[in-house]
Amino acid sequence: MASDPAGPGAPVVLVVTGPTAAGKTDVALTLAERRRDTASPVSLVSMDSAMVYRGMDIGTAKPSADVLARYPHALVDVRDPAEPYSAADFVADADAAVREALAAGRLPVLVGGTMLYLRAFREGLADLPPADPAVRAEIAEEAGRLGWDHVYRVLERVDPGAAAGIHPGNRVRVERALEVYRTTGRPLSAWWAAQRDTGAARRLGVRLVEVAVIPDDRESLRAPIEERFSRMLDAGLVDEVAALRARGDLSPALPSMRAVGYRQVWSYLEGDGDLDALRARGAAATRSLAKRQYTWLNRWSHVHRLAPGPAGELASRIEHLLEFS
Repeated sequence: MASDPAGPGAPVVLVVTGPTAAGKTDVALTLAERRRDTASPVSLVSMDSAMVYRGMDIGTAKPSADVLARYPHALVDVRDPAEPYSAADFVADADAAVREALAAGRLPVLVGGTMLYLRAFREGLADLPPADPAVRAEIAEEAGRLGWDHVYRVLERVDPGAAAGIHPGNRVRVERALEVYRTTGRPLSAWWAAQRDTGAARRLGVRLVEVAVIPDDRESLRAPIEERFSRMLDAGLVDEVAALRARGDLSPALPSMRAVGYRQVWSYLEGDGDLDALRARGAAATRSLAKRQYTWLNRWSHVHRLAPGPAGELASRIEHLLEFS
C-alpha cells in the first residue's frame, strides 16, 4: 500500500531499497556524491535493522569509517547490541532525521533493505497494547514443549490475517501477534486495520518516491551472496562475533545476535560445524533473507523497480525519476 498523496508540491523523501547484495548502497552513495555540491544535497538515512548496532560492522556490510565520514548516515551505530531497537524506534528516529534534512534544504534518502521499517515509515504503526511478560513467558513455554511450528499454527487459527504476513521462522513477530491476541482477545490484524492514519504523508507532509534495485531473477543473486559472505569471513567476521560473545551480556536470543550472519557465526563458535559449513549456512541464510525481501517488494506495485547495473547509470535514472515525479 502506498502512502497517501501529500500533494504535488510536497517535499520528496527518496527511498532506495532492494534485496541484499543487489547494489542499493552503491547507488545511494553515487547519488550522494553527484548532489554533493548542488542546491539540494543528499542526507542519507540508514534503513537497516542491523546497522543500528555498534560493534557490528563486518557482518552488516556497514560502510567504512572513511565512507561514513564523507557521506554521513543517520541511524548507524545508534544502539548497543544488548539494547532493543524496534520499528517504532526507527519511525521516530527516521522522522527526526527527515525533518532535519528538509529544514536544511536537503533531499532525505532512506537506504536499506529492512522492509518492515519501510512499511512502518510509509504507513505508520498501529497503536498496539504494551507487552505482557507473563503472556510472553506462557508462549515461550508452549514453544519449548511443542515447538514454534505449533505456535505458528495456533496463530494461523486465531489470526490468519496476521499469520499470512509473518514468516513462520520469525519467532519475535509470531510471539508478538499471539501475545496481542491472548492479551486483548482481538487479532493483531484487526489492530492493523483500525490503526490511525499515521503514514508519512500525514506525519511529515511529504511524498515518498520509492525505488528498488532488484533483479528479475532472484537466482542471479546466488553468486553475489556467496561471494559477499565469503568476503565477510575473510575480513574477520568470526573475530567480530567472538568479541561480541566474549562480552558476556549478549546471547543468541537478542535481536542483534539473530541478525543474518551473526547467529550462524555464534553457532560455529559454540562448536556447530567447521568453517566450510559456516560458509554454506551463512550464504543460505542470506539467500533466505533475499527471498523474504522479494516477497515484501512483490506486494508493492507502486515501487519503481530498477534492474541492477552500474551505480552511475542507476543514479541517473533515479534523478530523472525525481525530476518528473
